[in-house]
Amino acid sequence: MNVNSLAVPGFSSDVRAFWAVVRREWTVFVRYPSWIVSLLIWPIIFPMGYLLTARALSGVDGSGLTTFQNTTGLTDYVGYIAVGTMIWMWQNIVLWSVGYSLRNEQMRGTLESNWLSPTWRFSYLLGSSVPQMVSMITLLVVSGLEYALFFGVKFNGSILLTILVILASIPAVYGLGFAFASIVITMKEANAFVFLVRGIVMIFCGITYPMAMLPAWMQATAQWLPQTYIIHAVRTASLSTEGFAGISHDLSMILFFGVIWLAIGYVLFVVMERRARKTGAIGQY
Repeated sequence: MNVNSLAVPGFSSDVRAFWAVVRREWTVFVRYPSWIVSLLIWPIIFPMGYLLTARALSGVDGSGLTTFQNTTGLTDYVGYIAVGTMIWMWQNIVLWSVGYSLRNEQMRGTLESNWLSPTWRFSYLLGSSVPQMVSMITLLVVSGLEYALFFGVKFNGSILLTILVILASIPAVYGLGFAFASIVITMKEANAFVFLVRGIVMIFCGITYPMAMLPAWMQATAQWLPQTYIIHAVRTASLSTEGFAGISHDLSMILFFGVIWLAIGYVLFVVMERRARKTGAIGQY
């Protein structure tokens, strides 16, 4: 092999850069085993406040659950809340981790030198997402096991359909993370945007209550948020016996938003990257 060919930009060099970023991020992840502890604790702690509130409002004997059952078609409010908070945790962690991946690399002092290499720069974002995706799949699996063990959630639906929905949701969830990472290239901070988006998801997408409880204008707004369909599809696939017919519409919308958000994330990355090169923002702390 010609050694000089390694310096020529192309698909092979992009793949090598992508794999190098994957290996680096995975090495950093396993160097801090305390991060793994959080994957075991948060699925139990986070939904607990909502579950206790729901139990208090419905009565210890569940006598106040008639409206919930009539609205959602489900009898297990614990599973309903658990699934909603699980998806919210997934999106929230992606916003913080993937959204700040380039900023973290800048703080390490490696972003500017890597930016000068003849590689596809978007591979840095893709590479950092793979180890994070593995940890999030682990989080979802652990959450499901803990909900069944500690909360008594009965997943009466299809595991295969649930996996299908989660896999279909990856482009929409991570496309939004790519968009955030692109903004951080020039703005350096995106805390306010993260708080805004996760707040919108929490309020509009019904992570702890049925969408029918929202005013009409909020329900209309929620139809433009992919998390609305993700949460409903995961609940239907895992908690009910409706089968594929119950998630077909949600699945099509999830895939639609996945294409949209991946495109937005990539276009925004290209625009912000060009702007950063012109203004010198890549080398600015």
